[in-house]
Amino acid sequence: MLVDSHCHLDHLDLTDREGGLNAVIADAEAQGITQFLSVAVDIPTSASLVDLTAQHSNIYSSVGVHPLQKIDQPVPSVEQLVVLANAPKVIAIGETGLDNFYSADTHRWQRDSFINHLQASQQTGLPIIIHTRDAREETIELLRQYPLEAGGVMHCFTETWEMAEVAIELGFYISFSGIVTFKSADELREVVRRVPLDRLLVETDSPWLAPVPHRGKQNEPQYVREVAESVADLKGISLEQLAEITTQNFHRLFRIPSV
Repeated sequence: MLVDSHCHLDHLDLTDREGGLNAVIADAEAQGITQFLSVAVDIPTSASLVDLTAQHSNIYSSVGVHPLQKIDQPVPSVEQLVVLANAPKVIAIGETGLDNFYSADTHRWQRDSFINHLQASQQTGLPIIIHTRDAREETIELLRQYPLEAGGVMHCFTETWEMAEVAIELGFYISFSGIVTFKSADELREVVRRVPLDRLLVETDSPWLAPVPHRGKQNEPQYVREVAESVADLKGISLEQLAEITTQNFHRLFRIPSV
């Protein structure tokens, strides 16, 4: 039993997919993936995902605005995020964070948004989903400034072991995507080896970052199995053990009853 702890089901291109999203979910379930967290990237999707989760008992959602979203809109307010977080099956705040690799020129907007998400997490008691790239020191600085009792997850992690270690000390989990299967990801695979099993999650971040051997295709939740196989190999355990551990971690972080 596996969980795709971070995907964007509402961003999948289903134009030529017979059966649409139901077929995507069925294909994932056939691979042993039993639960999905579909993550919001802006205010409209934060609201619309409520309709999606209502149609599927095993799909959950979050509330948040991605740091790389176009900023021809106001910074999302704490109140706005808290109200949206009251919807059924919302289990997290985010994704949010800082990205100085793709969009350093929007840093002020990103920082203000990130702080509001952190405060929304404090108010709701929901864990936070963090996107971070080329912003290690500032991300950690803000996490220390706005401590979260509920913790959270560093999703699609591509940073250093040193950052992962501090994040774990602050109550965070570390989630790995299909990037761990890429030929160029030797340093990241070393981070995987060092992250404690009880702080590991796996994800697809679909429809992006399809793992080997699916690179070049649209990523789907079913491919979290390949991510899990790679992580299990790096940890020296079976896929079944890795699946059980990461599923338990998902349930513990997001306070979901085991199925």
